[in-house]
Amino acid sequence: MNAPLSSTMLADTNGRAYGRKRGTPDDLLMQVGPGTPMGEYLRRFWHPVALSSDATSRPRKVRVMGEDLILFRDGKGRTGLLYPHCMHRGTSLYYGRVEDEGIRCCYHGWLFRVDGECLEQPCEPNGGARKELARQPWYPTQEKYGLVFAYMGPPDKQPQMPRFSHMDALAEGESYEVDNSGFGGYADFNAPSVVPCNWLQDYENVMDPYHVQVLHSTFSGVQFSEKFISMPKVEWSYTDHGVIYNAYRSLDNGGQLKRVNSVFMPNISAVPRVDASEGQAPGLGWYVPIDDHSHTTFWVSKVTEETRGQLYRGLAMHNGKYWSELTEEERQSFPGDAEAQMSQGTQPRHGEWHLAMSDRGVSMVQRMLKAELQKVQQGQDPIGVTFDPDATAIQVTSGNYYS
Repeated sequence: MNAPLSSTMLADTNGRAYGRKRGTPDDLLMQVGPGTPMGEYLRRFWHPVALSSDATSRPRKVRVMGEDLILFRDGKGRTGLLYPHCMHRGTSLYYGRVEDEGIRCCYHGWLFRVDGECLEQPCEPNGGARKELARQPWYPTQEKYGLVFAYMGPPDKQPQMPRFSHMDALAEGESYEVDNSGFGGYADFNAPSVVPCNWLQDYENVMDPYHVQVLHSTFSGVQFSEKFISMPKVEWSYTDHGVIYNAYRSLDNGGQLKRVNSVFMPNISAVPRVDASEGQAPGLGWYVPIDDHSHTTFWVSKVTEETRGQLYRGLAMHNGKYWSELTEEERQSFPGDAEAQMSQGTQPRHGEWHLAMSDRGVSMVQRMLKAELQKVQQGQDPIGVTFDPDATAIQVTSGNYYS
């Protein structure tokens, strides 16, 4: 972790901007395309790419980690995720027709299964005598929690889907609620799902408990809960699957609030209720890169009929308005996560940063990511990857606890 600012750093050339060297992003962390170190590391995991409800008989464009793909659900209910340009002559399958067995290209009618197998070539003699040799590039998918997950890595390294201790078992009357509304997962369903900054700006924010006291509790007023107004005492630590912090706050009644927050490699979080309600975190969040400069988020929560649509509803940013309803002036006067992160640019200028003691969690996340992608470069399997279908579920302790 970087040391706190020194007086020499602060006094350098009296702080004038003239002649300063422009800071640059850390490309090792920012670049997620095929063949990049971070891109290859991320491709060792299953990632949500859409809501299950988005996979229909109408082809849908999906962009993930710099790759453009086509998502659909065939007539037998199977989800397919294919390279968009038909292998015959390049027409986009976005204009294809979904049938019982797969998707048919509009140009010459080649029909592909969800696993890319070519079933028909109607313009060829005998319907395509060698069609079994044709294969449209594809990625395997599976559905869980109401999401479509895809694995985009090496076939011989395809892992099992991870299991989480607080999620896989539903009690009577419980179901999963999914949200792809972009920043924060606060049930602002009018917010765009595409967030115009890289995924790490959002993900590492989970390990920054101090901004909750400043940004969300005092600077912009109480955006979450008055219980977060006091400055916390924080302990961070590495776990077998990521990074965790315990933040302790003294309460006016003499009690204490212990807030436990967790991230799991490479891009998953379990965030407690931000209204400070007591109990375990209700779900999981994924921060999925669209490309080097944008991302989207997927949130899944366990809910009942009474709590459906209510877990984060009401966490408006100002005067009862959701973020998508705020004016530019209101966003300037009462900034939140979106303003704090997107204003850094589509990529932060890491070379201009001066990390301090309160940034320890952010530093730990970045160091762990770099260590794990180095494992992949060395031919090892990163943490969080398992090939055992009976592997123990990842234990999740995130929550708000009072004493």
